[in-house]
Amino acid sequence: MIFPVASVFSKPLYFYGIFLWVIGLVGYLSNPEKAATALISGGVFGSISILLGVFSGRAPRLFFKLAAAVVAFLLFVFSWRTFVSWQAVLNGQAEKMVAAVLISSMLVASVLTLLLLVSKKKQLGA
Repeated sequence: MIFPVASVFSKPLYFYGIFLWVIGLVGYLSNPEKAATALISGGVFGSISILLGVFSGRAPRLFFKLAAAVVAFLLFVFSWRTFVSWQAVLNGQAEKMVAAVLISSMLVASVLTLLLLVSKKKQLGA
């Protein structure tokens, strides 16, 4: 079987991954000359999140731990980048506003996804 049955936390990972893709694309389109990393990081980590959701049915406990680790890592990265971005905006760099809003939305999505994963851990029996 190529695609195993989904686990209880597949959908949050699908939505999170798609959200990262969309925000990465929006970030890139807002400033193509300077925001290629937004497209790459959104695409890479969005894809990783979706793949974790797809394969979570094969070994739910393992993939739960991997997914929680990836989302926690991204939460840390987006927290740091949100702080730096808003600091730049507050210091008069108005051109950083779009990036600050997009990164902040990724931070909020990371918090919500991690909370959903943890809430579904009981259903998993992990």
